[in-house]
Formats: sequence, C-alpha cells, structure tokens
Amino acid sequence: MATIIKPPTKLRLKQFEQRPSIALFGSIEQGKASQWQTAAQELLKDFDIDIYNPRRDYWDESLEQSIRNPVFKDQVEWELTVLENADVRIYYFDPETKSPVTLMELGLAPCWGSSDTIVVCPEGFWRKGNVDIVCQHYGIHMEETLAEGIYDAISRLVYNYGVKRPKLINPSITPSIEPEIIEPEIINEPTNQSSPVC
Repeated sequence: MATIIKPPTKLRLKQFEQRPSIALFGSIEQGKASQWQTAAQELLKDFDIDIYNPRRDYWDESLEQSIRNPVFKDQVEWELTVLENADVRIYYFDPETKSPVTLMELGLAPCWGSSDTIVVCPEGFWRKGNVDIVCQHYGIHMEETLAEGIYDAISRLVYNYGVKRPKLINPSITPSIEPEIIEPEIINEPTNQSSPVC
C-alpha cells in the first residue's frame, strides 16, 4: 500500500532510498486549484510506494510569504527536498490557474534530469506554449491528461524501480480498460547540448 507524505512531516534523506517514490507537483494556488492530487493518490494507492504531496491539509492564506517566515520557509524547503530526491515527478498545470510556483519549479527540472519527469499541461493553460517549448527543449515527457500522466508514472515505477503491479490499479477500473505497463520511451537528447546552470 502507498504511504502519503505531506508537509509539515519532517523528511529524512534516507527514506528516499528505502522505497520508490513519486512527487505530485503542480497547481495548488492557495487552494484554488482542483483537488487533482487526491485523484492521483486514488490511482496510486495500491502500489508499494511513497507519494509526496506538497498540498497541506490546511494552509493559512494570510501567511506572509517571506524567507523570514519559518512556516513558509519550511514549506518551500520541503518541496525542494522532494523535487531533488523523488524517483518520479509529475507536474500538473490546472487550466483554471496561473500556477507561477509550478512554472518556476518546472524551470528547475533539468537540474535533476528529465528521464522520470512527466508534465501534464492541458489546453487552456495560459502559458501552455511556454511549457510545451521548455519540455521539448529539455526532453521532458508530456501527457495530455492527468490520468495518462499517472499511468505513465506507473510504467516508470514498474519498469525503472521494480515496483510490483497490483492485479487492478483501482477496483473501479475493469481489466479491459486497465492501462498496460509498457517500457518508457527513450527520450531524444535535448536540442541544447550544454548543461543547465543550476
């Protein structure tokens, strides 16, 4: 069974070495974004993995977003630690949001490699063109829908990290439409051969 880990849970670097993990990064926007992380967790709950979800159960919208605010600083550092150490990372851009923090975090993605990074940016997101170009430039894989992104992540967890697949991903999914685990595609080299400055 999956373990869901959220802030303010303290992180230990050793725990990233003990179990395969996935990070659910993307639109939150002070709680305005859809609860897409909950849907993702439902699809992943039967796998023996750690799910890192930066969306707290409660967030004070009036909290000062300053490096001098310890709660805010801890949140940002928690997210950066997960992004640096998780095995598979998903970025989801909710078309109903601006998601400036997710855009910034996507810009950091080349620092830790693109092989197990998946971006879902549906039509209608206000900076979809920018996201598409960045992903193409750095060889970051994209999917059209959140479900496709999660199934892509499952393939990578199974193929690259040895996660065992349960008989059914979700009881509501019948065998005839349950996604097949396939070998992840080999991503072409980025068009810019120089290493990013991180």
